[in-house]
Amino acid sequence: MEQTENNKLVNVTIEDRICFIEMNNPEKLNCLSDQMCRNIVDALNYAYESECVAIVIKAQCKHGVWSAGHDIRELPQDGSDPLAYDVPMERMLHRVQEVAIPVIACVNGSVWGGACDLCLSCDMIVASANATFAITPAKIGIPYNASGIMHFVNQLGLNKAREMFFLATPIEAEDALNVGLINRVAPLEELDKVLEEHFLTPLRRNSVMSISAIKRQFRVLSKASSVISSEGFERINAYRTRVYKGADYLEGISAFLQKRQPQFTGKASDLDTPAL
Repeated sequence: MEQTENNKLVNVTIEDRICFIEMNNPEKLNCLSDQMCRNIVDALNYAYESECVAIVIKAQCKHGVWSAGHDIRELPQDGSDPLAYDVPMERMLHRVQEVAIPVIACVNGSVWGGACDLCLSCDMIVASANATFAITPAKIGIPYNASGIMHFVNQLGLNKAREMFFLATPIEAEDALNVGLINRVAPLEELDKVLEEHFLTPLRRNSVMSISAIKRQFRVLSKASSVISSEGFERINAYRTRVYKGADYLEGISAFLQKRQPQFTGKASDLDTPAL
């Protein structure tokens, strides 16, 4: 067994060519703070440089939460884009998708917001029967970005993606399995066994070079199916900018920090713009 120098937020261990990245901030519900995201990126790079055949992202859970998603306290309130391409969480999601070996999310609790996007950015997901998944930007007033929405559309189809984004309510593991969000469900006490037998053992005996080439192809092909026009991107950016510069976005953050229900006042018509 080989082990890196662990830090406060992430533990990294390599066992038999598998790198285990464990989020280790259960007191803060493993929020995806900027530092947590940077640590995960460092661990992903370490796993690849160490010639691992796969990476497993796990978490130490408290109160049944695998990760509560984006750290709301770090969201910008100065009119800048909270999900710009180069913010730490987006950099982490890109790296999970791009690292040229399989990344598996092993989920043993509830998954919220950006952590749900993290799971979908992984190549495969195995979850305990008590796991739930919720994508929650509408609860805060956050305009999600196009790449994140496309993860859900590509994985779940339009109708289920709409349901998850519009309602922002959790779906249970069996439902997630049925719609293709996750690959396998296991009883909590058998989760590690299922991970080993059904995912890690086959990966160890297969050609990592072949798998790496196939993962790169999946990445290219998934992008090819979601090409939109420059006009479409301009519209997306116009809609998103009006949201994160509007009052609802700031109200959502304030309500979260004050532990109260938000009082949103924005209207759908507030997004109306002349045709581009």
